[in-house]
Amino acid sequence: MSVSNDDHGSSTDRGSDDGLERVNPPHLAPPTGFSHAVRVTAPDTLVFLAGQTALDGAGRIVGDGVVAQFERALGNLLEVAAAAGAAPSDLVKLTVFAVDVADYRGHARELGRVWKRLVGSDFPAMAVIGATRLWDETALVEIEGIAVVRRRGPAAHRP
Repeated sequence: MSVSNDDHGSSTDRGSDDGLERVNPPHLAPPTGFSHAVRVTAPDTLVFLAGQTALDGAGRIVGDGVVAQFERALGNLLEVAAAAGAAPSDLVKLTVFAVDVADYRGHARELGRVWKRLVGSDFPAMAVIGATRLWDETALVEIEGIAVVRRRGPAAHRP
């Protein structure tokens, strides 16, 4: 079953029984050429989160400076994760692409406070990679990730 997002509503594309579901929350800019998340169902569910920048719902980069843009990009990533059924504690891998790694590193304490406020004290495997520029030319950071949604409740104890 496939549902389009021509009206900028949530779009979910489910394969017949292939275990893949593409998730695109309605409050984010409609994706062009990518999905905001892809869920893979198995005993646990893998969720692959597309790179998120500081885009607002209209598709404009917002936030002055790396901290503000990181906060918006991480918020967008968490919104996509939630739409795919993943909590912040389900994040297992994040990659941050920064156009100025020295600036990013120089704001590490502030970025850490943003992380703790939005995610808590769970830290996934992470990498920061320097990039000459990002797809959105005014973006300073882009964050992509992988989440594992673990079975919860009685089904989690089945062999």
